[in-house]
Amino acid sequence: MARIVIIGGGPGGYEAALVAAQLGAEVTVVDCDGLGGASVLTDCVPSKTLIATAEVMTTFDSSYEELGIIVADDTPHIDTPARVVGVDLGKVNRRVKRLALAQSHDITASVTRAGARVMRGRGRLEGMQGLDGSRKVVVRAADGSEETLVADAVLIATGGHPRELPDAQPDGERILNWTQVYDLTELPEELIVVGSGVTGAEFAGAYQALGSRVTLVSSRDRVLPGEDPDAAAVLEDVFRRRGMNVMARSRAAAAKRVGDRVEVTLADGRVISGSHCLMAVGAIPNSAGMGLEEAGVRLRESGHIWTDKVSRTTAPGVYAAGDVTGVFALASVAAMQGRIAMYHFLGDAVAPLNLKTVSSNVFTDPEIATVGYSQADVDAGKIDARVVKLPLLRNPRAKMQGIRDGFVKIFCRPGTGIVVGGVVVSPRASELIHPISIAVDNNLTVEQIANAFTVYPSLSGSIAEVARQLHST
Repeated sequence: MARIVIIGGGPGGYEAALVAAQLGAEVTVVDCDGLGGASVLTDCVPSKTLIATAEVMTTFDSSYEELGIIVADDTPHIDTPARVVGVDLGKVNRRVKRLALAQSHDITASVTRAGARVMRGRGRLEGMQGLDGSRKVVVRAADGSEETLVADAVLIATGGHPRELPDAQPDGERILNWTQVYDLTELPEELIVVGSGVTGAEFAGAYQALGSRVTLVSSRDRVLPGEDPDAAAVLEDVFRRRGMNVMARSRAAAAKRVGDRVEVTLADGRVISGSHCLMAVGAIPNSAGMGLEEAGVRLRESGHIWTDKVSRTTAPGVYAAGDVTGVFALASVAAMQGRIAMYHFLGDAVAPLNLKTVSSNVFTDPEIATVGYSQADVDAGKIDARVVKLPLLRNPRAKMQGIRDGFVKIFCRPGTGIVVGGVVVSPRASELIHPISIAVDNNLTVEQIANAFTVYPSLSGSIAEVARQLHST
C-alpha cells in the first residue's frame, strides 16, 4: 500500500487526500489550522459570504425604485437622513466565521470517512530521498512534540499568507489584512483599500455596498489590471458612479495609526486619511522553513515551488499544489493540481493541467467571469481569433431586472468557429460562464452554441446571440 503524506489542508491537499484514499493509499494530512486552509477559513468562503450580504444591499439600493418597490422611511428628522436598509457587521461577521468553521468541519469529516488520517501540526521534509525512494516528514504539534512519518510520496499544499509592506504593518484593529477583517464588529466609516487586484476590488465593492465610504488606491492605470480591459472599465465606472473614490496611478508607501484614524502616505508624498485601512497587496507562498530546498525542491525567486503540468517538483516523490506553486490562485486549480498529483503517482489515468480551460470569477458587482484565451492574448498575437461583444442593455431579461451594466464577449477561431475564450460581466456571471467553459473545454463551435435552445427571456440568451453574430461574420 502506497504511503502518502500531504502537508497542507487547503483545496489542493484535501482533494488529493480524497483521491488517494479512494485509490487505496494510506493517507496522512498534516495541517496546522483546519482542513480547508485559507480558502475556507480566511479567504474564499468568508469573503464570498460577506459579499453575499453586500449583493443584497447593492440590489436593493440600485433597483428597488426602478422596480416600483416602495419602502417606508421612518427617519426621525429631515436633517438626519438614514439608509432605509442598514447592516450589522458584527452579526454578518459572526455568520461568516460560523459558516467557514462548518465548512472546515464538513471537509474534515469527508476526508476521515474516506480513510485518511488528519494530524494537527506543521510538517517539514527531513533530509534527502531514502534508498527505497521514501521521504521523511517531521510533524511538529502545537505542544512541541514531534512525530516522523515515512512516505512514498509527499504533496506540499501549504498555500500562502498576506503580503505586508514594511511601513504598513497590520495591527488587526485599524490597519488590516484580508484575514483580519472578519474580526470587525462595526462597519468602517471611511475605508481605504490599498491594492486594486481581485482581493482589493472585491472588498472595496463589498464595503461600499455595506455602507462604508471607500477609497481604492491603485498603483496601476485601472482597477483589476490583470482582467479583461473592457470588463475592468465597466467595473471602475460602476465603482465611481456609486461614490467610490478610485485613485489610479497612486502607489501606497506607508500606513500608520494616528489616534483612532489611519493615515496612508503615497509614494508621491500625498497623505489620505480614513477610519480603517485594508492592505490587499498580494500574497507570499508558505514555503519557508520546510526543508524544501535541502530536499531538492526548486523554489522560484518569489518563493513559489516550481512544478510541471502533473504537479511534480524537482525532487523525486515530492509534488506540490495550490497557491504555494504560484500557478493560478484559484481553489479550483489547487484542487485539480492535487488530484492530478495523486493520479500521476498512483498510476491512474491523468491529463496534464490545462490552464486554458480554467474558468475564474471576480466576485464584485457586477461579477466578471472569464475562461480560455483573453483579449490580451488576442491583442498580443498569441492566438488569431474573432471577437464579438454584446452589451447586456440589449437583453430583455436584463431590462426587466434593472440591470444596466455588463456584457458578453466570446472569442472564436476564424474559419472553424471553435470557441477559445469568453468574458461575462453581469450579476451572477459565475453561473453564466459555464456554457462558454463547456464550449472551450470540448472545442465546440459558435454554430453549436447558436443552435442550442435558450430560455426566453434569460441572460443566457445573450451568449447564444453573440454566438450567432460570430457565426454570421
